[in-house]
Amino acid sequence: MLECTSFTKLDCRIVGNQRSLASVQLLLRLTVLASLLPRTVSAQGGHRSSDVFEIGAQAIGVVTHESPAIHGRALTEGYLTQPMIMGQFDPWGSLLSLKGTLNFEGATIKRGELNAGIYGEGYIDRRHPHTYLHEMVLTSERRFGGDGTSGVSITVGKGFAPFGTDDPMVRPFEKYPINHHLAQILERAVAIGALHAGSWIFEGGAFNGDEPTSPGDTPNRNRYWDSWSGRVTFVPWPQGEFQTSYARVKSPENPDGGGADQRKQSASIRLEDAQHSGYALLEWAHTGDYVGSTRSFAYTSLLAETWARYDRLNGALRIERTERPDEQRLVDAFRTQVPATDLSIAGRSRWTIITARAAASLVNNRAISFEPFAELARARVSPILRPSGFDPRQFYGSDRIWSVSVGAKLAFGMSHMRMGRYGAAVATKPESGMSGMKMEDM
Repeated sequence: MLECTSFTKLDCRIVGNQRSLASVQLLLRLTVLASLLPRTVSAQGGHRSSDVFEIGAQAIGVVTHESPAIHGRALTEGYLTQPMIMGQFDPWGSLLSLKGTLNFEGATIKRGELNAGIYGEGYIDRRHPHTYLHEMVLTSERRFGGDGTSGVSITVGKGFAPFGTDDPMVRPFEKYPINHHLAQILERAVAIGALHAGSWIFEGGAFNGDEPTSPGDTPNRNRYWDSWSGRVTFVPWPQGEFQTSYARVKSPENPDGGGADQRKQSASIRLEDAQHSGYALLEWAHTGDYVGSTRSFAYTSLLAETWARYDRLNGALRIERTERPDEQRLVDAFRTQVPATDLSIAGRSRWTIITARAAASLVNNRAISFEPFAELARARVSPILRPSGFDPRQFYGSDRIWSVSVGAKLAFGMSHMRMGRYGAAVATKPESGMSGMKMEDM
């Protein structure tokens, strides 16, 4: 990882170890290999024309300047972030398909990525790296109806629980919204059933409640299926989507169990134009921490974002207002204790963040895409209750934080569509409609 202490005096150094550098080299080799492979491989004998195997890869190089980041100091850091290899294998069409995503952030952003206000999995004000096996699910689907949009499916493996909105990784912005742990439930051992009937989609799933504790962590076997969620989606027309979901998650922050449980709610409206050149998302999410039947803390988030493309240029705007816990920090001020103790929450704060993005698709085709971008964010933070054990002005040096990120995204091969829905839960057939923006479009 490249770390710089200032913009004006570009004082940078490589932070990492040989293992991290080797992982980055391996990723680069694999992405080159992916670019040389054909995008799809068809079934032998020509018995069907649909794609059998697809592979792709992506990575984002970014430099972020944040002021103030901590104790009145500005920080400038550079990363190779969101390095992923994706694949989809459909040997028998929708009857049986395998979908997987490998994520190498454990090697490239082990210390976390500067992202003011974000929290989760022992990181705070830095986005945590996701697990190496980000997603690996097997889906069996049966479509019916004259237009082929209705159907049923069963999905098992490791991936996204049927709750909330799309993973921010496949939305336009490089910086994550800070409501990530309120609005999505991911990297779990999941078993999901989905029914698509006309304009309605119903999903129900069971999964392990414990969150990952490191990039190499796997779901605890003794926690399988101790949590559940359900989601209902209404699709009144091909470019409109309304969803609401509910989840009960057992002891997410304590892998051994016995920690506070969570009851989560989500609702959203997503609209997209017919040409897939723009979309808008309005999202509400709420999480309550419970000890038995008694609620101890509650956090709410409101988010609105929009994205539009014109020729090779595209831009996006996001406004977010999210409440988060302010947990006691370790010697490394960007880390918190895992598992958290009952007395680790020093207060709650409310974050209002406005983020704007501009980007240009210099190369954009079915084989490769290259997109430079810039993002500017302004965050305002304030305690929800006074007095509070956490004073933003004292900790950061100000209750207003500015962030500038400049970088480029490089992607090869297949486009990973919307993450978080499987089989019949995809609003329409994958090749059309609300299957979502392709990653090279963002």
